[in-house]
Amino acid sequence: MNLEQVIPWGRTLAEYQLMFSLSASDLGLKILGCGDGPASFNAEMTKQGHAVVSIDPIYQFSAAQIRQRVEDIYEPVISQLRQNLDRYVWQNFRNPEELGQARLAAMEKFLLDYETGKSAGRYQYQSLPSLEFLDRQFELCLCSHLLFLYSEHLSLEFHLASILELLRVASEVRIFPLIKLNGEPSPYIETVIQSLSNQGFNPQIQSVGYEFQKRGNQMLRINS
Repeated sequence: MNLEQVIPWGRTLAEYQLMFSLSASDLGLKILGCGDGPASFNAEMTKQGHAVVSIDPIYQFSAAQIRQRVEDIYEPVISQLRQNLDRYVWQNFRNPEELGQARLAAMEKFLLDYETGKSAGRYQYQSLPSLEFLDRQFELCLCSHLLFLYSEHLSLEFHLASILELLRVASEVRIFPLIKLNGEPSPYIETVIQSLSNQGFNPQIQSVGYEFQKRGNQMLRINS
């Protein structure tokens, strides 16, 4: 993995609560964050006394390397947002600049917590579809902006193997969003749901109270 290929884009606890419809009781569960990247979710949850382990290939890099990458990609990402304003819902954020500042603030919280969190085992360099956790080690897994979003890059077989692995280590899995980077629905959804149902799982598409990409307001919730 090359850090030059990564776009580290941090999201907050408040956004996670909306993206995954997290209740107060959900926050008290033992949570695995899959693909958390430079989100402030883990740092904020830990400060409130909750238990979260975050995994991402980006955690093989140092805080200084991640910070440099954030600085390198910031303007190109904001510029792309400016050029594609109609693809997004400007409700939680008034414009690309306000969104950018919120992202930088979230990433700063992450970076300040990163080295301490790595030492404590809260940030682990792991990647799908094979994880180094025990069966049912977690009560809830949250997968943010990875599966389905990158359907053009990750195969159907990768999606199925990854979701089954997440269901091995967690009693419940929630995945957000269900659209691709271009805003179109992932072509894998129907096949994934059918496959999981055939294997005895209970997958359900649920609407959530978060929409930034247009039509990106649904999550897949899977219970054993």
